[in-house]
Amino acid sequence: MNKTTIASVIISGALIVGAVIMVGGSEKNNIPNPSTKTNVDVNAKKDTNSTSQKTTITSNVTIVNGKQIIEINAKGGYYPQRSIAKAGIPTIIRFNTNGTFDCSSSIRIPSINVFKNLSLSGSTDIDVGSNSVGVLQGSCGMGMYPFAVDFQN
Repeated sequence: MNKTTIASVIISGALIVGAVIMVGGSEKNNIPNPSTKTNVDVNAKKDTNSTSQKTTITSNVTIVNGKQIIEINAKGGYYPQRSIAKAGIPTIIRFNTNGTFDCSSSIRIPSINVFKNLSLSGSTDIDVGSNSVGVLQGSCGMGMYPFAVDFQN
């Protein structure tokens, strides 16, 4: 091979890698900023139009009939990565998946001995009980993608 051919191959490879990064990154750009989902709503709203009592704590945390539900999307990581919830309330973390085939389809929360494969599409509920003030940390099965729930008063 001559120098021109080698240079062409290197440039083509760089362009392909750049295109893959751009296409892969565009999916993440459509996901809301995780930091916008962690502000506690001091004026929590109650849904009075349904038979169940629903209180919104933050945009991804609600209390329904006395149970706190934390919604986390799993695909290429966890969104939001950090959630703020109320301490002392029975809590369920609901992982939502939509064609999730990467390592975020498997979760682990070592402090409470949770190791679970999520459904590839749909939702999977993990009952984490009533937590005291503190941070519950978890990750994907490989430990690459972290998530945390900050339980506060």
